[in-house]
Amino acid sequence: MPLLLGQQQQPQVKVNMLNVCSPSAGEQQEIKSALARIPLTASFTQDFEIDRGRSLLDQSSDVFKLEPAGPNANAAADAGISDWVRIRREYPSEGYFATVQYSFSKDRTDLVETLVFRVRDPKELLLVSIEDSASAVTSAANMLSTDTPASRIKLERFGQPSIVLARCRATDAGPAPDQSAYEPLFHSASVIAANYRDLLDVRHTVPMEMERIGKLKQKRNPVLKPVAPERKPQ
Repeated sequence: MPLLLGQQQQPQVKVNMLNVCSPSAGEQQEIKSALARIPLTASFTQDFEIDRGRSLLDQSSDVFKLEPAGPNANAAADAGISDWVRIRREYPSEGYFATVQYSFSKDRTDLVETLVFRVRDPKELLLVSIEDSASAVTSAANMLSTDTPASRIKLERFGQPSIVLARCRATDAGPAPDQSAYEPLFHSASVIAANYRDLLDVRHTVPMEMERIGKLKQKRNPVLKPVAPERKPQ
């Protein structure tokens, strides 16, 4: 239909819908090939990075509203905050992957582990991500004392939509889908995650860094003592 005077053509928006519960046969093969490239044993360069911090889950939230006064101040403030630890190591220059980054985050409801493998010379594949999670009713040390199975695998590709395979649960709309055909992929990802917990020493490092965050949290509202005014000589 021709445009009338004064009308502007709206830009077209393309939306890619990801079928994370049941990827196609071709997508399954891509996931399998990408996981097979990840070394189960690795030697790293001397470069490394360990970060820890706290972040607002909703950056538009009012930080002052997250820290009310009163006996329930800490619980109310923690509702919108995530504590996290990140560990990054680099592979030797001849490797297919350039870096591996492990992150552990804790908020009011969940503990989440994420491994990200970045490709050194990205052509089609940019990175591979493996994720698992547990309820926040347990501690970081307790979660890391066992190997939590992978629940999400993601491939980010250059110039193409991402490929994602995730554990899907039952909803109000229907029962959980049959994902038995994808168990070999979840198993491969779980084995990789278990190996890199040891290679990156996360069972020791993460609980220690989370404890440091907790100590800083206790000091976030220091009590300031009034300072007496300086007396000038008569």
